[in-house]
Amino acid sequence: MKILYFDCSSGISGNMTIGALLEIINDENYLLNELKKLNIDGYEIKISKKVKNGITGTYVDVLLEHEHHHKHKEHNHENEHTHHHEHRNLSDVNKIIDNSTLNEEVKKLAKKIFFRVAKAESKVHNKSLEEVHFHEVGAIDSIIDIVGTAILINKINPDKIVSSTVNDGYGFIECAHGKMAVPVPATSEIFSNSNVKFRQIEIDTELVTPTGAAIIAELATDFMPLPEMQVEKIGWGSGSKDLQIPNVLKVYYGNIEDEKDDIVVMETNIDDCGGELLGYTQELLFKNGALDVFFTPIFMKKNRPGYRMSITCKQEDKLKLQNIIFRETTTIGIRYRKEHRAVLKREIIEIETKYGKIKAKKVKNNGEEYLYPEYEEIKKIAEKNNIPLKNFYKLEELQN
Repeated sequence: MKILYFDCSSGISGNMTIGALLEIINDENYLLNELKKLNIDGYEIKISKKVKNGITGTYVDVLLEHEHHHKHKEHNHENEHTHHHEHRNLSDVNKIIDNSTLNEEVKKLAKKIFFRVAKAESKVHNKSLEEVHFHEVGAIDSIIDIVGTAILINKINPDKIVSSTVNDGYGFIECAHGKMAVPVPATSEIFSNSNVKFRQIEIDTELVTPTGAAIIAELATDFMPLPEMQVEKIGWGSGSKDLQIPNVLKVYYGNIEDEKDDIVVMETNIDDCGGELLGYTQELLFKNGALDVFFTPIFMKKNRPGYRMSITCKQEDKLKLQNIIFRETTTIGIRYRKEHRAVLKREIIEIETKYGKIKAKKVKNNGEEYLYPEYEEIKKIAEKNNIPLKNFYKLEELQN
């Protein structure tokens, strides 16, 4: 499984992300040509190498042309020329993205990242999404940072994206509204609306920009130390500030062992619930993605006979199934654990038998193949021909 791992020990910003990902694809022209599809001008991208505390990374700078050079093809706001930054709202930005000829997946990802920033800014400024005209999202450099990131992620196409705990600094920074405490309000809001793990470290400045926060919140599905992986490439993206620590975002690209067959096992002991309710719950759980549901008779406290209900499922179905169990049964607690399982590759095939074609499961293990006839198929033959079902589990019986 291909993985991207973001080491955000020195924070994250939009241009640091692009710098690091560019080093992984190693093709500046690909990014620049894709960005042309946005059909906006008024900017120039300068890509260079910058050394931070002895570490060389790629530095991406979006240079805005002077105000009177701004000619935006997508729309023309007369009053925009009084600002260095364009003040667009979310729907303006979405229009630019939708009207571009970028790949659909890129558009979708870019809009999701923008939505995270917009939602945070609307909360901070107590305005609706439509009302927020915030340069943080409307500015050309934010558009380039977010769309550029989406372009590069789509090109790399990892199966999984994971991040370290995200470090931000402390203290105060100057911004358009005066002095702001770090993490700045928009960054704090983005983090609070996501599963990001973050903390402050002893660096007296902002390390995470709202754009960087939205990028990592949208991309990473897990926040943990570097998992066991075979690294193929490392990309280093330089930030603009010089700090006591190397101001670089390090992104690893490589392989981790396939985790697709990690499962969740949930268990609960129930002594005050009738069999009909439990049977109904089992049906519901199977309908909603449970891989297996079974009951074990047990004796509980006060010598009460009860049942242990065991459910195996995929991680993403855990909450949905948990809610069904709490709603449909009398239990008030469920424990769960993660387990690994080995699953043989399988396919359903049709085999010729003396009773006609039937479906069978073909599985492979260690270079050997096994065939198992499908139960419903052989049940029909057994009933029709008045032959014991057990005979058909020997394939010879079916074929001779």
